[in-house]
Amino acid sequence: MEMLLEQGVDVIFGYPGGAVLNIYDALYQYRDKIRHVMTAHEQGAAHAADGYARLTGKTGVVLATSGPGATNLVTGIATAYMDSVPMVAITGNVGTGLIGRDSFQEVYIAGITMPITKHNFVVRTVEDLAPTLRAAFAIAQEGRKGPVLIDIPKDISAAPVVRPVGSAAAAASRIGGNPEQSSIAAAAAILNQAERPVIYFGGGVSAAGAGELLRTLCGKADIPATYTLMAAGVLGCGEPHNLGLIGMHGCIAANRAVQHADVLLIAGARCSDRVALNPAQFAPHAQKIQIDIDPAEFHKNVPVDCTVAGDVRAIFTQLLPLIEARQRPAWAAQIQQWQSQDYHPKDDATQLKPHQVMQCISALAGEDAIYVTDVGQHQLWAAQYCRHVRPRSFLTSGGLGTMGFGYGAAIGAAFGAAAKTPGDAPPAYGSRPVVHITGDGSFHMNLQEACTAVSYRVPVITVIMNNRVLGMVRQWQTTFYGKRYSSTDPERKTDFVQLAAGFGLPAFRCGNLAEFETAFAQALAIIKGKDPGPVWIECQIDKDEKVLPMIPAGGTLEDLVID
Repeated sequence: MEMLLEQGVDVIFGYPGGAVLNIYDALYQYRDKIRHVMTAHEQGAAHAADGYARLTGKTGVVLATSGPGATNLVTGIATAYMDSVPMVAITGNVGTGLIGRDSFQEVYIAGITMPITKHNFVVRTVEDLAPTLRAAFAIAQEGRKGPVLIDIPKDISAAPVVRPVGSAAAAASRIGGNPEQSSIAAAAAILNQAERPVIYFGGGVSAAGAGELLRTLCGKADIPATYTLMAAGVLGCGEPHNLGLIGMHGCIAANRAVQHADVLLIAGARCSDRVALNPAQFAPHAQKIQIDIDPAEFHKNVPVDCTVAGDVRAIFTQLLPLIEARQRPAWAAQIQQWQSQDYHPKDDATQLKPHQVMQCISALAGEDAIYVTDVGQHQLWAAQYCRHVRPRSFLTSGGLGTMGFGYGAAIGAAFGAAAKTPGDAPPAYGSRPVVHITGDGSFHMNLQEACTAVSYRVPVITVIMNNRVLGMVRQWQTTFYGKRYSSTDPERKTDFVQLAAGFGLPAFRCGNLAEFETAFAQALAIIKGKDPGPVWIECQIDKDEKVLPMIPAGGTLEDLVID
């Protein structure tokens, strides 16, 4: 508990069990300083710690018992690992004398999670406990951020600690130190001679807090920029140099600009297969500069011409004075022409169209809204049509694509936005509305976290895009598999309004835009009222709605699908 306080932890998410009873007993003693949020399932706790970390930039903490408690964290840890989210997962284990004996609820969680953590520890002596916790928090935040696991056998958590436990020492970063000046100068020289430059940036820019520097760079050198799912909001929707989302379901103009660029600056992004769909044809005419805190990303997916290793913020700070101020009117005019030809879905007031739902959410929730999504069609509609204007305000599972991520993450985000209060006092939730956008397929994965939201009166609005099918998979079956709908229509009869009543929360059902506008306004009034709490809104949409535009996997703009 003292180590958690030393690291600035005031809330942890978890679920009790036999191997962590000593830790929970200590939590009881520290309940006025550290709030514990008990979820319905350990996976929900891991996603909550993840959502808390994504919103705040602080390290999220999750606690679970041994065996199934620990293994239930795996998907949440992997989700954080793929998106470079700082998290410390603390698990209990059987006593050291029982390890290796197939004891009740024994599992080698350190081995299981080794591929999906930056580092993990098994604490063998109580003297190692304090330095291990300090090291774990340092590793989670240093360099490329990510999850760290600490496994604590029960006899270690029961052993007495002889104070003092040592002093906190600043951990020296072992990754992403000072970048080479020659590399920065080379990058500047390439950018300065460009006629058609584009910046493609990802979550690394957001993690480094480098958004303002990016904006300055775009303005000084008149360079348009496009972003990944992980970087929505770093440049605000409607800003002059913001091309919008890149990739499989990105803006046509953004993808076309990258396709025709003569220089591509890749900042804090990893050129994944959802962006560089055909690596050999990705920005084929461009000299490529890649800036990343993790050198392992260089040349991993796409070969590049110039690499700069280090913190994006530090590199932008040193790069900016070397960049020549200039305008590129011909390039800007070409991009404006492409933007005028971009894809725009048709409005319809008689039925719920996904793009209109997202636009309505943005208009009513305002610029301070925090959007949290699950994975599927709704995730991309939210990315495309919600007006993202603030960094760390669009929380989604980008790398692992975890269905069921959203509700736990939204609960964690709500606690992250809350004002700090004593651990046993009611949470003082913030004024920023948290909107959880999900689909009926994703929501069925972890909707049990509704009981968590109700218990803690978490003011989260859940918008369920219900088409009664697995929409994204069905879309692929429509387009690429001759409409052979194998196992994508589960024939579920779930009544979300009645189910919400069973959980003890209000819910609305909508079939057209006017009904949705009314329901969402009422939901905002509830979460901002004297007795706030969670609300569900079910949106009945057509099962044939698609996420468009779409570039097929392995394809290029020549293979674009727009209907």
